[in-house]
Amino acid sequence: MSERSHALPTPEGEYFESNRFGSLSLIAGVVAVVALVLSVIGGLVSPRQFAYSWLFAFAYFFTLCAGCFFWTIVHHAVDAEWSVVVRRQLENIALLLPVMALFFLPIVLFRNQIYEWMTMAPGVDHLLDSKRAYLNVGFFFVRALIIFGFFSIAAFMYRRISISQDRDGNPAHTLTMRRFAFVCLPLFALSLTFGSVDWLMSMNYIWFSTMWGVYIFAGAAGSSMSLLVLVITALRNAGYLKNVVSIEHYHTMGKWMLAFTVFWAYIGFSQYMLIWYANIPEETEYFILRNTGSWNLLSILLVVGRFFIPFALLLLRATKKKVKTLCMVAGWILVMQLLDMYVVIMPELHRAGMRPSIWDIVSVVAIGATLVFLFLRIVGKASLFPVRDPRLVESLHMVN
Repeated sequence: MSERSHALPTPEGEYFESNRFGSLSLIAGVVAVVALVLSVIGGLVSPRQFAYSWLFAFAYFFTLCAGCFFWTIVHHAVDAEWSVVVRRQLENIALLLPVMALFFLPIVLFRNQIYEWMTMAPGVDHLLDSKRAYLNVGFFFVRALIIFGFFSIAAFMYRRISISQDRDGNPAHTLTMRRFAFVCLPLFALSLTFGSVDWLMSMNYIWFSTMWGVYIFAGAAGSSMSLLVLVITALRNAGYLKNVVSIEHYHTMGKWMLAFTVFWAYIGFSQYMLIWYANIPEETEYFILRNTGSWNLLSILLVVGRFFIPFALLLLRATKKKVKTLCMVAGWILVMQLLDMYVVIMPELHRAGMRPSIWDIVSVVAIGATLVFLFLRIVGKASLFPVRDPRLVESLHMVN
């Protein structure tokens, strides 16, 4: 850190005025209540369709929240400077993970509609019998409890320590969060991997892939960074963070979007290529289903839309330097992440071809509107950026 950096003034905190956006919060709350009521109706009139629809919506928003938590712990693990000014919004979104634990309850209630292995008696299928040490109902619940317990406690602790530093300015909090990050990184990897295997891969207990957890992680990291771009821009358009977040920060976020666009494609292709080359029936079933009929069209759209389009755009420096253009790409990536989760989940229900349902939309709106409502409550509880982080001055004046 240079002497000049020490001489630069540190800005005071900015606070989100919740009352100013009371109407937006009210709209989100009303939409959430209506959609949740409709979800209850959907669970009663069409339990099997609703179960898959709810899992689809849950998986999408869980990956976004978990991805934001990942970026929080990586920030501390590598002692990053650039992300200090945007870190608080990552913490705010990650704090929604305990709410995702509540949204997991409908999956628990409708588990027999989704997971065939839960209702199959021993001796019916030797492939399942060989996996029953792992695929059993009791262990499934224990793993879910551990996964949500870790995410909820860790996300809460990070935000609490971060806000404590806002109050007392103690640099020891930075060291504490960094040490905690080295514990959380492997736990995050294990939790996301086991969650993706339990909740997504086990829909078809015959199929397996050792790269599945990494594939889900790649989509979560890229889409959550895209979400951060949109959240930061929304706050800037509302008059906040104008002198805090600069084009240089957008440039860096754009580079991370590009990096995980490539990484997602690399992992997706590697998984596909290795399974195709091995040609083992238990492995190829997943891709055969998604490469036939109308599912094949969505799979092609996913490849083009999730990789080729954002890759071509994000390669350009101008894209990452123009806020409006970068936001359009970020929004597109979020839509493609939604499509990715749809292609992962829905073919297991409609194996003959794509059959969109109103409950798909209702579930996404129900969870999404609830999270927006809660985020608007959380964001006003603390400064929009860490006021007394020791690396704040460097972050304010970062240059790519």
